[in-house]
Amino acid sequence: MSSKKERLDILLIENGLFETREKAKRAIMAGIVYGNEERLEKPGEKVSRDLVLTIKGNTLPYVSRGGLKLEKAMKDFDLHVRDKIMIDIGSSTGGFTDCALQNGAKLSYAVDVGYNQLAWKLRQDERVVVMERTNFRYSTAADFEKGLPEFASIDVSFISLKLILPVLKTILVSHSDIVALVKPQFEAGRELVGKKGIVRDPNVHELVLNDMVSFALKEGYDIYNLSYSPITGGDGNIEFLLHLRFEGLQVEGTNHFGIPASDVVEEAHAKLKENKLKEKQEK
Repeated sequence: MSSKKERLDILLIENGLFETREKAKRAIMAGIVYGNEERLEKPGEKVSRDLVLTIKGNTLPYVSRGGLKLEKAMKDFDLHVRDKIMIDIGSSTGGFTDCALQNGAKLSYAVDVGYNQLAWKLRQDERVVVMERTNFRYSTAADFEKGLPEFASIDVSFISLKLILPVLKTILVSHSDIVALVKPQFEAGRELVGKKGIVRDPNVHELVLNDMVSFALKEGYDIYNLSYSPITGGDGNIEFLLHLRFEGLQVEGTNHFGIPASDVVEEAHAKLKENKLKEKQEK
């Protein structure tokens, strides 16, 4: 059991259960936040990072908001996971895994460098292989004993996708689809990241996306689609969904996506701004 503690409202955000501290605080004050089946009532209370948090009466269809990201990618990119083995890199609470299983995935390798974050319902699911305390950068095909993955999702923090993609292609089978969450705050240079780690400049978003597309192509991935996450990260950053495909060939990939990254960035800023206005009106 970890001795490290964090404020309850902050931990709720880190676990993907709420988008902002204000929303987390409202839920706590409403009496719907529980830790180990005991109601927690103080937003500022310091609790163990290992504490299993649940929301009573939760209307979210997945164990965390992360599932909404994969749900949008699957709809927008017309992706299917039925009867496939997937790898969820940066699984955390397990939102991506939960979404994939609900859409028919046969098995999910839930990989995370952290510990005791995966939701209890997924830990108990025989279709989930829990790979905690696992730094994916050092993974090999031999680590995946129940079959190599043919679908991958990536949602990592404090590390660039450039350290993940070269390893991933040594593990995937041919003709695999990948949904990678591009987080500008971890891809842009320090001088381009604003206060509190927030990237607000559309030009930086565009720069990051173009750079990531170029990198993926050089690594042998084909580019099929690009969109934006339906929700911002816990820190408020706009994030993007990149659909890659690995055909198994060690040659430069092909870009099948003809829309400029600038158009995707513009749409993301407009849509998420609209969502914020709606939230304010609903308060």
